[in-house]
Amino acid sequence: MAMKLTFLGTGTSTGVPTIGCGCEVCRSKDARDKRLRCSSLLEVDGKKILFDCGPDFRMQAINANINWIDAILLTHGHSDHVAGMDDLRTIPYAKYHWHLPEELEKGEVELPKINMYGLKRTNDSVRKLFFYCFPKPDKTGPHYTGMLPLLTLHDLPEPVSVFKVADGISVLPIQAMHAYLPVLGYRIRNFAYLTDLKTIEESEVEKLYGLDVLVLGMLRHNKPHGSHLSLDEAMEIVDKVKPKRTYFVHMSHDIGFHADFHDLRYHKSGVVGDFPVPSNCNLAYDGLEVEIAD
Repeated sequence: MAMKLTFLGTGTSTGVPTIGCGCEVCRSKDARDKRLRCSSLLEVDGKKILFDCGPDFRMQAINANINWIDAILLTHGHSDHVAGMDDLRTIPYAKYHWHLPEELEKGEVELPKINMYGLKRTNDSVRKLFFYCFPKPDKTGPHYTGMLPLLTLHDLPEPVSVFKVADGISVLPIQAMHAYLPVLGYRIRNFAYLTDLKTIEESEVEKLYGLDVLVLGMLRHNKPHGSHLSLDEAMEIVDKVKPKRTYFVHMSHDIGFHADFHDLRYHKSGVVGDFPVPSNCNLAYDGLEVEIAD
């Protein structure tokens, strides 16, 4: 059975359009140029796995008709990737379409919790930002009686290794650096997802061979950035691991119009000239659904 990936958001931290910007891309009428903050949903073996939960999660969940999540995989703790956690409080109720079974209404059993995985430093950011969701065992500290996100955080050990989510789905973490911040990407079978990164060790690149679909963060065309890949840098990874298909995410308005992407050229390290973007490399867009060979 094929896996299905839904791109919930494909924009960088500012989103597109960007506040206060009047550029042609931000004013574009093409829906593919409207980018919420970066997140995706993978459906595999009847389970739903969410990659990051940023500030636009509420509308993303509504747009994609999400009513349950079996696991969340966090790439890192920056706000544009975790700031939507409070909206997860609705998910256990959405699972029952807000009509709770009698035993839940009576409090005889507890609502299900969502399992979330990330590096300890990432999860610590979540614990700090959403402190009211994680009271201390002795019940000291802030106490909140409202509807809370029901989360179970799992700190991944370092060095990272294969772990299982959602009743046995194997996940291979991929380590990279977002400038000076360690971040994770994830591989599940023939699919891998990496957003914010600038550098990656060769030993981690080797985990990306043999993919049907690679999702890779790429901020903009030909202007270097201190913590994100440019098109040239992203294509260096793509040309090396040769996935069957690549979808770029985490784009800013500087990438230009979606419709013009294949008019862009990129440079290969040590090679004279420039090259067209291959037809199997595309900008993802919000709402795009992709089937992935299992």
